[in-house]
Amino acid sequence: MEKRLILRGILCGGVGGLLAFWFARILAEPEIDRAIDYEAGRAAAQEALDRAAGLPIPAEEGDVFTRAIQADVGLGVGLVVFGMAIGALFAVAYCLYVGRVGRLRPRTLAVLVAGGGFLTLYLVPFLKYPANPPAVGHDETIGTRSALYLIMVACGLLFLVGAVWLGQQLAPRIGNWNASLAAGGAYILAMGLVIALMPSLGDLSVNRETYGDFGTETPQPLTDPDGNIVFPGFPADVLYRFRLYSVGAQLVLWTAIGLCFAPLAERVLAPAGRRAKADGAAEQATG
Repeated sequence: MEKRLILRGILCGGVGGLLAFWFARILAEPEIDRAIDYEAGRAAAQEALDRAAGLPIPAEEGDVFTRAIQADVGLGVGLVVFGMAIGALFAVAYCLYVGRVGRLRPRTLAVLVAGGGFLTLYLVPFLKYPANPPAVGHDETIGTRSALYLIMVACGLLFLVGAVWLGQQLAPRIGNWNASLAAGGAYILAMGLVIALMPSLGDLSVNRETYGDFGTETPQPLTDPDGNIVFPGFPADVLYRFRLYSVGAQLVLWTAIGLCFAPLAERVLAPAGRRAKADGAAEQATG
């Protein structure tokens, strides 16, 4: 049964990745193009300042793939493969919870697991470390940013498992509704504490040296030695829309996985449920 569910999870993940690709291709890619244009303009302004100051100009590095390939083939293949991996992880989590969270229907459990995955693996880490378009962030901080994000994901998973366990322990004493509220409150409190304690990306040393003490890694206005602004800071509208569409693409992915997997899981599990009822009836009849 587990193998059949995992295979269906991979299939649903591929479907979700394809839908997320179309969402991102239509809405997010134009914002990426605007961010790349900003990056190119800022680089040209910085190069002009360096030339005026007599500083050496580094050689330009050409792109390995064109923007058309990145936006179509790269994004499409990447999201479909990512969706399949997420679908497999989703199905494993689903198998772990089947029969262990009360009398939930397979469809209901699928939607709940998908919602928990979206919340834990993306939305909560996003609140502290949101997605950034090109030109936001430094190459030198990629390792640190990845490590901080993974810590947020690990804490989210750990606390979500703990919240489910707490809800199960409290349910016989205070009822399912109150137990769910208490477990949810404990999760929010624990993750809120982690978010408060984790450093902001603007506090990383490279970002402080480049942008100053702004608490963010978003590029600030570029100024000449006299303090005059020669190039504006990163457009706030582009940053907002990119992050909004990033959340939207993930929401499309997880929603598609949950809704696609729900009926498939019910078809796999329903025969097993009917066999169990038949076996129970047979035992009662023979007893």
